[in-house]
Amino acid sequence: MTHDKWNSSLYDQKHSFVYEYGKDLLGLLNPQPGERILDVGCGTGHLTAQIAEAGATIIGLDSSAAMIEKAQAAYPQIEFVQADATNFSFAEPFDAVFSNAALHWVLQAEAAVKCMSQALKPGGRFVMECGGKGNIKNILTALNQATVELEQGEMERIWVFHSIGEYAPLLEKYGLEVNQAFLFDRPTKLEGEDGMLNWLRMFGTVRTQKLSDEMREQAFALANEKLREVQYIDGHWYADYRRLRIVARKL
Repeated sequence: MTHDKWNSSLYDQKHSFVYEYGKDLLGLLNPQPGERILDVGCGTGHLTAQIAEAGATIIGLDSSAAMIEKAQAAYPQIEFVQADATNFSFAEPFDAVFSNAALHWVLQAEAAVKCMSQALKPGGRFVMECGGKGNIKNILTALNQATVELEQGEMERIWVFHSIGEYAPLLEKYGLEVNQAFLFDRPTKLEGEDGMLNWLRMFGTVRTQKLSDEMREQAFALANEKLREVQYIDGHWYADYRRLRIVARKL
């Protein structure tokens, strides 16, 4: 999560589904009063704040300065830390580590798992959801085709989407026993007629950062047209999401 080209306002205004879907994950976390919890990839802090409302002591961690700044302004009573998921440490261990829609940005997955495991107390909980194997396959295909057709080459690799069989062994290697693991489709409705374009501008900008602003917009427009046939359904845009959800406990 070393990229920092986030538009935190666009994230909150047009992509609130990121943390809205995360509310379901909070039921699995089940935060308790007095617990110490770390939110890895906290974004603008909305789920972090909900965990705090349960009475837990929560720290939000994100690599993006823009996201941390917005989160701290919205929730000044909560501690937010700018740090990379692959390289962080805290003096006191946590009862739980939580992460929603963030860990697919971390290409060095093993380094992140090691850090998160080290942050947990024995018996501590690890609850996460992120993009899983096959996530946004149609979107990636269309965007790659668009950049190639515009003679800009293929896009940078900035996401990694693991299967259960790929991610669970990493957790076990660092002392985390996997209790639940799911890989499932979750087509996600996007907002408005420009829903896909806004998605591409929000999440695709980092992937196309080597392009000029003008060429990037051309690529997004071309990808948008390619996707209309498969991702524009009954008058609405949908992102072809697949999610990996895991609950584990440190031994």
